Amino acid sequence: MKKILLPFVCSFILFGASFAQVRYVDEVFTDFTVDSANVYSENLTVIAANATPPQPYLPTGQFGIPALEVDVYEPVGDTETERPLVIVLHTGTFAPIIYNGNPTGLRDDYATAAMCQSYAKRGYVAANVEYRLGWNPAAQTQSERAASLMKAVYRAIQDTKSAVRFFRRDYENGNTWGIDTSRIILSGQGSGGWVALGYATVDKLSEIQLSKFLDLSDPANPVALIDTAEIGDWDGYGGLYNVESNIGFSNDIHMVCSMGGGIGDLSWLEAGDVPMCAVHCPTDPVAIYTTGDVAVAAAGVITTDISGSYDVMSKANTLGNNDVLAPVNAGGDAYTLAAQAASANAQGMADFGGTVVGAPVDNVFPYVTQNPFEASPWDFWDSTTTVFIATQVLGLPAQAGIDAHMSNIAQNPDMSIMKSMAYIDSTMGYFCRRIVRATNLDGLNDLDELNANSEVQIYPNPASEQVTIQTSKGIITAVEMYASTGELVRSELNLSSSQVNLNYLNLKEGLYLCTVHIDGQRVTKRVVIH
Repeated sequence: MKKILLPFVCSFILFGASFAQVRYVDEVFTDFTVDSANVYSENLTVIAANATPPQPYLPTGQFGIPALEVDVYEPVGDTETERPLVIVLHTGTFAPIIYNGNPTGLRDDYATAAMCQSYAKRGYVAANVEYRLGWNPAAQTQSERAASLMKAVYRAIQDTKSAVRFFRRDYENGNTWGIDTSRIILSGQGSGGWVALGYATVDKLSEIQLSKFLDLSDPANPVALIDTAEIGDWDGYGGLYNVESNIGFSNDIHMVCSMGGGIGDLSWLEAGDVPMCAVHCPTDPVAIYTTGDVAVAAAGVITTDISGSYDVMSKANTLGNNDVLAPVNAGGDAYTLAAQAASANAQGMADFGGTVVGAPVDNVFPYVTQNPFEASPWDFWDSTTTVFIATQVLGLPAQAGIDAHMSNIAQNPDMSIMKSMAYIDSTMGYFCRRIVRATNLDGLNDLDELNANSEVQIYPNPASEQVTIQTSKGIITAVEMYASTGELVRSELNLSSSQVNLNYLNLKEGLYLCTVHIDGQRVTKRVVIH
């Protein structure tokens, strides 16, 4: 049987139209609009590609780099006048597409746009924000490379804060896009996840002047890799090479969702920081799942002791920042159960940095696949388009586009639109339930009550070769069973009964998840095979 490495995706593909729809959790709208290319800021940037500027900092309007723009996605037919705002931050390793060695790195990337569309269809306003790019992976020393990359992340945080202030300024001047400024969420993908986590945690000068963030080539004269007098502070104010924008409005956000992101140092995370959750591949070779070094193929080790989603969420949970999410983790929805099963499956495996993953942690969904270097299974790109961008847009040889495609297909060899959408669907299902809880939105109780009060019985449990599924409410129309890896191991469709017998299971010992479809609803239960 073909392995489907995303729990529950078949359920959503086959039966999504028949589910009970809950705003902010499910796609309750069928269409969306996009208000494109709104300029939210102009600032100074670093050109680290093929341009040779006369100075290291240039206005964003020069050398083909536009003023910073945002595309705003809204649901069509919505009667609400104030909706939660999700700031979506794209991936790209903080360098321009193709130059970064990747076929992704734009706000127009397939996965980034698909996430925005999905947020809008769920009733959110999604803001697809671009941010400044540029650093020098070819710098001669490790400290120079680290300083260059850190400044790139820092500038992106400044830009994102300006974007948040831009929307608050617009709210005070007519609220063009109908947002609710008391519910602003950051949703970062890849390097965008780093930006989102840094945004939520960096708020002290001492945090960016830890010893690992100092150039110690002359131990008697340590030099901060980030000089706020030069680049400005973390809010985007001050600095010789910084242009302040959207001044006087709040930077406050209320939730962070990270896809494969990390944090510069775990000490940045403190009690009182906003709730956060994540999805992450333990095999990610750049953003380590636990804590380790950040290394890029073209540059080697950039900086050390960077923490990924497993350690970040573990600390956020311990500090109590995620206490508000406890009802979701206990609620038994399909996505949370899948994350818990995947976490149990990941326990004991070594992440890319060699650290053995410990006990399951709430609020992180580890995506474990058969690909040894899987990092972003939600990505999709077209090789022909990648070569076109290299040659026709950037003026590079076709081989540059081919190389970018090949380097990423090595990590994601089964890349496809179906795979991308499957992982995006699971990510959205996992994130949105937590957004609803963290921002006190209506709508989640119905799903919790469905799982808690469905009166679905599965017996015997534990089982061996046969189980019976029975409900006293409604008709069972389909059943799927998934292994803890996410593999679909049994599927029974086109059913019409209040009782279903699954015979000849022939399954290995372990924990399985059984999704039962009942009159347009779904219920997920744990089944143990012994």
